[in-house]
Amino acid sequence: MPAAINEIIACVFILAGTAFSLVAAVGIVRMPDLFTRMQAAAKTGTLGVGCTILAVAIYYADPGVATLAALVILFLFLTNPIAAHMIARAGYFAGVPIWEHTVVDELKGQYDKQTHTLKASDGTGALSDPDASGPGPQPPASEP
Repeated sequence: MPAAINEIIACVFILAGTAFSLVAAVGIVRMPDLFTRMQAAAKTGTLGVGCTILAVAIYYADPGVATLAALVILFLFLTNPIAAHMIARAGYFAGVPIWEHTVVDELKGQYDKQTHTLKASDGTGALSDPDASGPGPQPPASEP
């Protein structure tokens, strides 16, 4: 009887994974620009693959398979959103057009194409790598 329950639970996760993957595919086709397509692909695609791999782990009910499945799911959940963010960021800086009905563009006017740096949100200067050499924020002057 437990084997039948494992198969039913695995089937539920397979169907959920398939549904999430279908939503990801529809989102890629239907969304108007790169940035909304990346959001659809990253979120629902990650959940779709994660559910499918979880179904495999449940179906086989083997500690080795479960460990590998957990590692793959962890890897996907850590890397897929970051990769999508980096691709979208590169697209933005390369000048990929934004959908005309986009309400807020928080990076507009904040990126310097000559130095490849972002201005601070308060407009005081460029954000920089803390490990990079050069002038950075100065500590407040101490009173004598």
